[in-house]
Amino acid sequence: MKIYTFLATGFEEVEALGPIDVCRRAGLEVITVSITDELTVVGAHGVGIVADSMFADNDYSDADMLFLPGGMPGATNLNAHEGLCKVILAHHQAGKALAAICAAPMVYGNLGLAQGKKMTCYPGFEQYLTGADYTAALVERDGLMFTGKGPAAALGLGYAIVEHFCGKDAADQLRQGMMYKHIIEK
Repeated sequence: MKIYTFLATGFEEVEALGPIDVCRRAGLEVITVSITDELTVVGAHGVGIVADSMFADNDYSDADMLFLPGGMPGATNLNAHEGLCKVILAHHQAGKALAAICAAPMVYGNLGLAQGKKMTCYPGFEQYLTGADYTAALVERDGLMFTGKGPAAALGLGYAIVEHFCGKDAADQLRQGMMYKHIIEK
């Protein structure tokens, strides 16, 4: 399984790296993609991350999932990237999975992909989820649409993605090994 994660200037670091870490632990192939002019993308809190590739270096037809981390202005930078929006629409039309967290679900809303879907996002951004059933859940999955509410949802979103591609047992093993249950059971 191949997941492309798109990094834009101002992305929320934990929202990108949390799901990437969880998915890679499960053996999923995650490729980070810079949509900037540089391989190193600086997040919302000044952390520079070296992406695996540049946007133009991939054709994305082999993607099983596209993932958009949130953060500001990261999410608005993703939303403004015409090439990425075309890739997302083609991916959706091919019936493949989409994921986004925090403010980034607005990209799917602005592309008309939220219609009739249960979705969550950072409070205040639900106005961009045109036609969605906004649930305010920490993590929401509706078919092939995966969304997370904000930074605290980063690991949970990763586990939901792992469960989709690798099964519940694999996700539960990761939760246990990463001591996630100790956090949510308190």
